[in-house]
Amino acid sequence: MARVQGKVRWQPLLMLLLILPFWTNSLVRTYALKLLFANNGLINKSLLAIGTIDAPIDILYTQGAVIAGLTYLLFPFMVLPLYAVFTDLRNDMLLASQDLGASKTQTFWHVVLPLTTPGIISGVLLVLLPAMGMFYVADILGGSRNLLVGNIIKNQFLDARDWPFGAAASVLLTVAMAVLLLAYRASSRRIGKTDFNEVA
Repeated sequence: MARVQGKVRWQPLLMLLLILPFWTNSLVRTYALKLLFANNGLINKSLLAIGTIDAPIDILYTQGAVIAGLTYLLFPFMVLPLYAVFTDLRNDMLLASQDLGASKTQTFWHVVLPLTTPGIISGVLLVLLPAMGMFYVADILGGSRNLLVGNIIKNQFLDARDWPFGAAASVLLTVAMAVLLLAYRASSRRIGKTDFNEVA
């Protein structure tokens, strides 16, 4: 999106396609994925129709289904921060790296990655807690065999009535978020964004 040719023409369309799923409730989209992943769902029917498989494969109620559901629901939250930092990434720095004899791999590791680290960490911040807390995704797509931290917290509070354990798990998520915030602050200062409060 950041480097597409004809930015003025194509970027608004690509941005619209990225945010289009937000017009539908995430729970509705999760149930739609369940219909796709079912043994008699669209994916298995398509594979059977083209002769790729002889019998329906188990996609629903697997770890892969949970990961696919979380990726589908949270993908835009990771893309948007990356889009912002790649848009600000100066092309002359990449050209200077190439002029100094750096390969594409060296340019990525020593130029692109350090300059885009704040965007990467921002995306992780936006994705981590929702991913861990979307217990309904694991319930619908993974059954009771594939649990997230959110499922454990919910079960401790509502079923087991073990509030101390549930609170401890919640605090661990908060600590993880605090660590990521500190990492974001450090990476922002490293590339000159000293005013953390303004950036946040």
